[in-house]
Amino acid sequence: MRRANVQNLKTGDVIDRTIYTDQGLILLGRGITLNDSYISKLKQMGITIVYLDDDQTRDVVINDIITENHRRDTTMLIKHVSNEMHVKNDFDVVGIKTAVYNIVEDILGAKEIMLNLADMRSADNQIYSHAVSVCALSTVLGKALDLKRGHLEAMAVGALLHEIGTTKLPKYLMNKRTPFTAEESLIYQTHAQIGYDILRGKKNLSILSAHVVLQHHEWLNGCGYPRQLSGNQIHLLAQIVGIVDFYDNLINDGPGHERVLHNEACELLMACAGDLFQKDLIVTFLRHVAVYPIGSTVKLSTGELGVVVRQNNSLPLRPVVRVYHNGDDEADIKVREYDLVKDLSILVVDMFE
Repeated sequence: MRRANVQNLKTGDVIDRTIYTDQGLILLGRGITLNDSYISKLKQMGITIVYLDDDQTRDVVINDIITENHRRDTTMLIKHVSNEMHVKNDFDVVGIKTAVYNIVEDILGAKEIMLNLADMRSADNQIYSHAVSVCALSTVLGKALDLKRGHLEAMAVGALLHEIGTTKLPKYLMNKRTPFTAEESLIYQTHAQIGYDILRGKKNLSILSAHVVLQHHEWLNGCGYPRQLSGNQIHLLAQIVGIVDFYDNLINDGPGHERVLHNEACELLMACAGDLFQKDLIVTFLRHVAVYPIGSTVKLSTGELGVVVRQNNSLPLRPVVRVYHNGDDEADIKVREYDLVKDLSILVVDMFE
């Protein structure tokens, strides 16, 4: 399996991970061979990344941090919550708690966790997929920090609902991918307080969850919002969700911005250490994030292009890269793998999709 940008797809490529519509229905199942019509549909939906099957990477396995069913079902639940908020200004708390329980169970049951898989988001489900990923990744970081189960679940609820305040914002704002104007930024920033007001009124939700929603955009330096809190005034659970929200927004398109590659996102996040977020939290988080995810295409300092096929978890900047060479006969493909922990003279110099 390898990652591919939708803009680079061609007729004959084979899908290796099922793609769903924003209704949770199968759009393209695993094993489907792409044609021009399918590729056009993917582009129209705003999907940017897919996973392909080919002879050279068929043995490469990319595992998600939660099950496919839990990711899909929770994404649809968040969409339902958004619709409920628009129609009757209320939502199903029991459903949220059940979804969080399933996600926490998936992550607590995993022996080792390294984020390699990017969920395949369409323009229509971006905000719902974002909520699920922030919940899952925050739980990963919380597990690494040995949070108690009660705090872990309260944080996960806040993470899953951290954007609930955006249901009260203008729709055009949430669909915008170019930078906000100053006025638009002020409008967007109200979602944290709005979300807090929604959650604190729920007697069967922890007040910690509401504070996660309120504070997830606060920064150590006091330049965040909505209350310009600083340092230890920001709750630990909110700091965790803030880091993950920041990272997931970097690697995916979102309101007011376009995405960057994973390695660039890791560099940008590290640059925020001690200023926006606690350095020790960022370092711990990045131990569980693949700088060069499995299945991604990279350029080596040798000038060769290859696919990342395995991680060296202790040294995320030094993965195992598979390079292909055509022999004298075009049908004769020679394979070589560089383990960059052993081949110390070789570096990854660029990443592509």
